[in-house]
Amino acid sequence: MKTTIKNYLKSVLLISFGFAVAQSAMALTNEEAAADLAKRVNEHGTIVVGTEGTYPPFTYHDESGKLTGYDVELTRLVAKELGVKVDFKETQWDAMLSGLNNHRFDVVANQVGLTTPERRAKYDKSAEYSYSGAVVVGRKGDTRVKDWKDLKGLKSAQSFTSNYGELAIKNGAEIVGVDGLAQAIQLVLQNRADVTLNDRLAVLDFLHKHPNANLEIILRDKSQPVGSGFIFNKGNQAVIEKFNAAIEKLKKEGKLKELSNQFFGEDVSVIE
Repeated sequence: MKTTIKNYLKSVLLISFGFAVAQSAMALTNEEAAADLAKRVNEHGTIVVGTEGTYPPFTYHDESGKLTGYDVELTRLVAKELGVKVDFKETQWDAMLSGLNNHRFDVVANQVGLTTPERRAKYDKSAEYSYSGAVVVGRKGDTRVKDWKDLKGLKSAQSFTSNYGELAIKNGAEIVGVDGLAQAIQLVLQNRADVTLNDRLAVLDFLHKHPNANLEIILRDKSQPVGSGFIFNKGNQAVIEKFNAAIEKLKKEGKLKELSNQFFGEDVSVIE
């Protein structure tokens, strides 16, 4: 019996010791990874960037097959400022942050927001380079909506489960159910709905690609802008500061505005 207890206690001690060693090794790995990233930037090496490649207009392949998009081209501009090469690694959305955790990527450029306490505890974000928020889309010349309260009684084409649908209902609109933005826009164009509420960047993307559409943004929510930036693992503050300086320089030089106009027809790099 004593031998059994002794063996059990030894096993517990070994497991505890092993766990402590693993934790120390993990912490060391994170520190080493941060130091390695800073070293590569300082020595004009390569930075590995995780992105989807299937999320236009932020990260996608054009007709020639080239990886492009607002986030992609901005990454290239920042890398040029830092004097480093970019190695884009395309991955699915679900694997994006896990790839960052496992150091497959140094940074993520994919319109990722640190919107939850869990994400903010694990990751840091650079200076923001795009801003979005809710907008109301209607037919050109429709002057009925000047304020959110003016949605009362109007037909709004929305997905019932979306945040925008909830916002429309909150302001008294009558919901016409749709599957997504494309269908919502068709209903507004066909006079089967008065308006639709959606994300500013998604709407600007549509309007930029369809300049002759009889639609326009008639109201914008400026109270709660949602900003996106480059996402890093914790501990990379030295590199983040370099990214921030590059983003600020690109803003001052007007290059971020130029890039915004290229993909959205409007400057999305500033809060409205």
